Amino acid sequence: MKNVEEYYDIVVVGAGHAGCEAALAAARLGCETILFTISMNSVAMMPCNPNIGGSSKGHLVREIDALGGEMGKNIDKTYIQSRMLNRSKGPAVHSLRAQADKDAYSTTMRYTLQNTDHLTLRQAEVTELMVEDGVITGVKTYSGAVYHAKAVVLATGTYLKARCLYGDVVNYTGPNGLQAANGLSQSLRDHGVELYRFKTGTPARIDKRSVDFSVMEEQTGDEKIVPFSFTNKEEDIRREQISCWLTYTNEKTHDIIRANLDRSPLYSGMIEGTGPRYCPSIEDKVVRFSDKNRHQLFIEPEGEYTNEMYVGGMSSSLPEDVQYAMYRTVKGLENVKIIRNAYAIEYDCINPNQLKSTLEFKNISGLFSGGQFNGSSGYEEAAAQGLIAGVNAALQCLGREQIILDRSQAYIGVLIDDLVTKENHEPYRMMTSRAEYRLLLRQDNADMRLTEIGHQIGLIDEDRYDKFIKKKQQITEEIERLKRCNIGANKAVQELLENNGSTPLKTSATLADLLRRPELDYAKLAPIDPDRPQLDDEVIEQVTIDLKYEGYISRQLKQVEQFKKQENRLIPEDIRYEDIKNLRIEAVQKLNQIRPHSIGQASRISGVSPSDLSVLVVYLHQMKYR
Repeated sequence: MKNVEEYYDIVVVGAGHAGCEAALAAARLGCETILFTISMNSVAMMPCNPNIGGSSKGHLVREIDALGGEMGKNIDKTYIQSRMLNRSKGPAVHSLRAQADKDAYSTTMRYTLQNTDHLTLRQAEVTELMVEDGVITGVKTYSGAVYHAKAVVLATGTYLKARCLYGDVVNYTGPNGLQAANGLSQSLRDHGVELYRFKTGTPARIDKRSVDFSVMEEQTGDEKIVPFSFTNKEEDIRREQISCWLTYTNEKTHDIIRANLDRSPLYSGMIEGTGPRYCPSIEDKVVRFSDKNRHQLFIEPEGEYTNEMYVGGMSSSLPEDVQYAMYRTVKGLENVKIIRNAYAIEYDCINPNQLKSTLEFKNISGLFSGGQFNGSSGYEEAAAQGLIAGVNAALQCLGREQIILDRSQAYIGVLIDDLVTKENHEPYRMMTSRAEYRLLLRQDNADMRLTEIGHQIGLIDEDRYDKFIKKKQQITEEIERLKRCNIGANKAVQELLENNGSTPLKTSATLADLLRRPELDYAKLAPIDPDRPQLDDEVIEQVTIDLKYEGYISRQLKQVEQFKKQENRLIPEDIRYEDIKNLRIEAVQKLNQIRPHSIGQASRISGVSPSDLSVLVVYLHQMKYR
């Protein structure tokens, strides 16, 4: 029997959030791309929480959009509730979060994929990598079909050797009962790829008709809708929103869990993989936080046309009878009916230290990797990595320089740098605290930071770029106008200040000076600023933040200057650390393992001390003169 044989520029394996972004980016850059999925029903599937964004994750989605990715546009089309989190705090930690209609999100993304030029969507299981002399040449599928390619992007998510567990029940499937991918792991090992075994989990899905919402706290969406995509305005996406609901576990819930810990695969030893520290199961919460007598639970709709509700905060791998018992102790869930059991899922992923900062494997040229397969967790982290992997695979095929976003440019830069540089022994989750320059890396200014790069790559078209340039110019001009415009201490000004609880003026001040006062904002200054231009809300937001936080921003920009000096001190790829005298053995081992591309990256490697860095810097300086 003759096997199918086809030729593409790029093969993408896996059509979750990482694979979708990788394939779209590659195809939009003109590369003939094929995207493999184990099932058409798994394209952009949300096997766990039914939302996009949230603390720090909202930053990632807006960065993906600013670079020309699809996730922000897709959630704007399919959200059922939108909220801006952390509004009471500073703008650095404001994070947009939207509940998704899961089916609509998946269907809409699949439609986008199937109507993108240069992109083919194919249902098949990839089981083997084709590698010749350390260079990827294509893949083979379960049927024996051969797909030749110049580059391959792996975005297998949680499907490799996957098994789902609750109690003593073990199903050898991927998430939501879909087929696992069992062939590729061995091929990866055969080519020297180091694999980890990680685990994550998901709560039960319950029947809305069996829930008593009258005893829960209603969680409504925001009155003012902020789009994820910079291409959208509020009026483009405004629609009627659906409520979520808040309830709590109690001591009775916790007693049931504690009494059945020996039946949890998490504690019985059945689960081999390491789970995420920052998204623990309810069993973990009860054990680790034994002083707490309750935990928040969010009852969230999975879509507009389904009665399935997601019980956020109560993932578990306890047996089915225990799940019923513990859920029914919760206020409002006394008569609950479970539609899908909670379960834990184990899967193969890689040690991401095997990757360059471009997300290309160090030892296999042309092989890239993105998403949960890289040892991360979360849809947003996956999509961000997928975008960068797809972009760099395409740029390599096109003979162009690949991109690396550093820690001062984007949360995406922090995410990837942490993955490829630091030792990760559990699923990695993005958090605002991981970003040193988070005052600069706000979600509101993602376009200011990254649209230029997206345009240079070729994912931001001229029309969008022209609008960005206009916005940037308006921000600059308005800041300069406010700094020039002097206001005298007249009666109208003093009354405005008094009415807003602000200190009266003794001498004249600029509008910028007044705007910096905490109790004043741009709108409140309108009566004494008759000549102001008509500006969009997003321009006003940038003007306000830039002026109110000018001192802090200036200080952080100086820190970035020092950071850039270290990042720009590049290390030759062929350097032999064994030849450098006075480098400690541990430092040599760690530097050889990570192969950092700069002194800055080397400084973030665990086991490389400041004295080791000094030795390395001196060595590089001496080598320039040889």
